[in-house]
Amino acid sequence: MLTDAGFMDTTSKPSWPRPTDDWVLAQRPAKPLNDPWKPGGWLVEKEPLPDGSIVEIGTLFLTNRECPFRCVMCDLWKYTVNDRVPDGAIPHQIAEGLRHLRPLRHLKLYNAGSFFDAQAIPTRDLPVIADLVANHERVIVECHPRLVDRRCVEFSKRLKGRLEIAVGLETCHPEALARLNKRMTLEDFCRATDFIHAHGLGLRVFVLSTLPFLTRQENLDWAWKSIEFAFEHGAEIVTVIPTRSGNGAMDRLQSQGHFMPPRLADLERILVQSLPQQRGIVLLDVWDLSRFVDCPNCGPARINRLHQMNLSQRVEPPIVCGCQHDAGELPS
Repeated sequence: MLTDAGFMDTTSKPSWPRPTDDWVLAQRPAKPLNDPWKPGGWLVEKEPLPDGSIVEIGTLFLTNRECPFRCVMCDLWKYTVNDRVPDGAIPHQIAEGLRHLRPLRHLKLYNAGSFFDAQAIPTRDLPVIADLVANHERVIVECHPRLVDRRCVEFSKRLKGRLEIAVGLETCHPEALARLNKRMTLEDFCRATDFIHAHGLGLRVFVLSTLPFLTRQENLDWAWKSIEFAFEHGAEIVTVIPTRSGNGAMDRLQSQGHFMPPRLADLERILVQSLPQQRGIVLLDVWDLSRFVDCPNCGPARINRLHQMNLSQRVEPPIVCGCQHDAGELPS
């Protein structure tokens, strides 16, 4: 249940629900129609490198069959199709997307699932895709830890640059992780990271800023712990993803008192706490941050501050406002 302060009261250790695939699917609104021959979109963003330089990265959002893992927090299913895409469709999408991007050294191929899921990216298309992107200095793809295997290595061998695998840890809280219906354990994550390092591939890790079933303070504590866990297992970059409602399942959990979306102050505190540790690059996913604004007066300036902290990798001066948000300063 929620307390008067709006945070979940877990002092009595209530029995947490354990969502299933059927439950997750039952909460969803209708899926939009997507064209398997067209990418979902493309963009160019800036990102820091370990040497302090700032580079531009092109991102292609590929349309493919929905991921077989029905994670409670996922809303990427909205950008998928129901069936395996035809052979040649993904290379066609990439070729089209690259025509819209100016030449860049770094490229993300993000595909609303796992790049090495053969039902999402047909295996016979992988060599063709590798040839299309081979000249990039760095190619970043996403993959569920349980699907990290020799296909990653074979794909990387066809590239002139480095392959970086982005995997979702989400959290190192074992019980909360189990209830995300990700069908992954911390042991699965560690096996995948060991494999990635053993074959000289790059590693970036996704961590959720807010989990169902935890209080606000527990969420902050476990976000910091999860960032540290990712760096301990060799992550070069950790991206913090604000957990959003709007996918059906998270809305139902919120209505039942099992989930509270993050506030902008929470996201600020995570970066303010993490950046001085200098274990590696920590980024906040800044897409649609306006939905988390808790003060209309200082919200835009604080969002801009988060953008700047992503690039500078240091704590920027706090924004002063009469709302007295609690994320402006380093903890004493």
